[in-house]
Amino acid sequence: MLPYRESKFTKIILVIFFILVLGYAYFEGRDIIFGPAISIENRVMNVDQPFITIEGSAHRIASLRMNGQMIPVTEDGAFSEPYLLAPGYNRITLNASDRYNKSAERVIEIIYTPPSTSSGQADATHSTSREQASSTSSAIAPEE
Repeated sequence: MLPYRESKFTKIILVIFFILVLGYAYFEGRDIIFGPAISIENRVMNVDQPFITIEGSAHRIASLRMNGQMIPVTEDGAFSEPYLLAPGYNRITLNASDRYNKSAERVIEIIYTPPSTSSGQADATHSTSREQASSTSSAIAPEE
C-alpha cells in the first residue's frame, strides 16, 4: 500500500469538486432562495377607458391570483387578464405563490375618469331653460 501524499493537484481537484457541488446546489435551490416574482409595467396610472387589460409576467410561481381570483399563466410566465374599472380609484392586487408557500404581491392603482359629457349636459340645460321660458311667457300672456 502506498502512503498518502498531500499534493497540490489533489487540493485543486477537491476545490473544483466543491465549487461544482455549490454551483449545482445554488442552481437547484434558487426557487427557494428567491421565491416568486411578478413584473408589471405600470403600477399607477390614469385612464379614460373603462375596460383595460392587465399584462405582465410571473416567474417561479405555482399560482397567480388577481383580487383573489385565479388567473391563467403561460409556460414562460406571461399573463394577460381583462378588467372592468369602476369610476374613480381602483386597486388591483396580484398575488403569486410558489410551491414552498412563499408569496409575492404587487398592487396596481388605477384612477378611471370617465369622459365628461358637458356638451350633452349643456344642450339639456339650454332646452330646459327654453321650455321654462315658453311656459312662463304663456302663463303671463293675457287671455283674450
